[in-house]
Amino acid sequence: MAAGRLLAVSDLHVVHAENRRLVEEQLLPGSPQDWLLVAGDVSETASEIEWALGLLRERFARVLWTPGNHDLWTPKDDEVSLRGEARYRYLVELCRSLDVLTPEDPYPVWAGAGGPVVVAPLFVHYDYSFRAPGLTKEQSLAAAHESGVVCTDEFLLHTDPYPDADSWCRARVAATEARLDEVDPALPTVLVNHYPLVREPTDVLRYPQFAQWCGTTLTADWHVRYRAAAVVYGHLHIPRTTYYDGVRFDEVSIGYPRERRLRGLPRGVLRDVLRPHEGEA
Repeated sequence: MAAGRLLAVSDLHVVHAENRRLVEEQLLPGSPQDWLLVAGDVSETASEIEWALGLLRERFARVLWTPGNHDLWTPKDDEVSLRGEARYRYLVELCRSLDVLTPEDPYPVWAGAGGPVVVAPLFVHYDYSFRAPGLTKEQSLAAAHESGVVCTDEFLLHTDPYPDADSWCRARVAATEARLDEVDPALPTVLVNHYPLVREPTDVLRYPQFAQWCGTTLTADWHVRYRAAAVVYGHLHIPRTTYYDGVRFDEVSIGYPRERRLRGLPRGVLRDVLRPHEGEA
């Protein structure tokens, strides 16, 4: 029997029929011991998130989820009309009913190949700090609107009860730091977040103004401070492996069907985040 692996994927976007089929047919474990890290953007409605995570939990020994921006949207056609923090908490309870771990649960220890490591699903949101140097948040958003490159979050992702994304982000960062500070310092970590923890991955975006919706500078040293053996993220839909301070960052997005038709999935649909991958960038 094959040894278990710590596998990762993100940006399933099962609202698209092609992506739903991909989840049904290709997101399969190689061993009954495999864990799956799902780094956000499962879908845009609670029912689709439940379907996808429920199916994956039936297949994998353990599934961990952290929310992406699409998961937190409140679209008009969703039966769940909760907004902001209330929607997030609803999805946390939904995951718990499926036996899927969330950023609110105790961090488990992976003891298989490459372990032991503490696996930490994170939700820290973004605060527009990945913007062009010299611009205020207001100037940066105005420039994005003028260019026509505006994240749909501005219309569908609400931050209630926080007044804005910045405030929600600061609260999430503080709460997450407190939990990470309690992790056994003798153990390395695998940090799983929808957004990149450092800004550099956004340098390759086709539209640089989109970077402001892609993370926060408040997490820039977490991969070092919290002894990361690997960092897993999605959101950018640019699957690749890069290194910062000697730590491997895996972008594990499935992305939209139109993107896969252009670039395919040269690294496959699932990434083994603790296996060495030489010569990748």
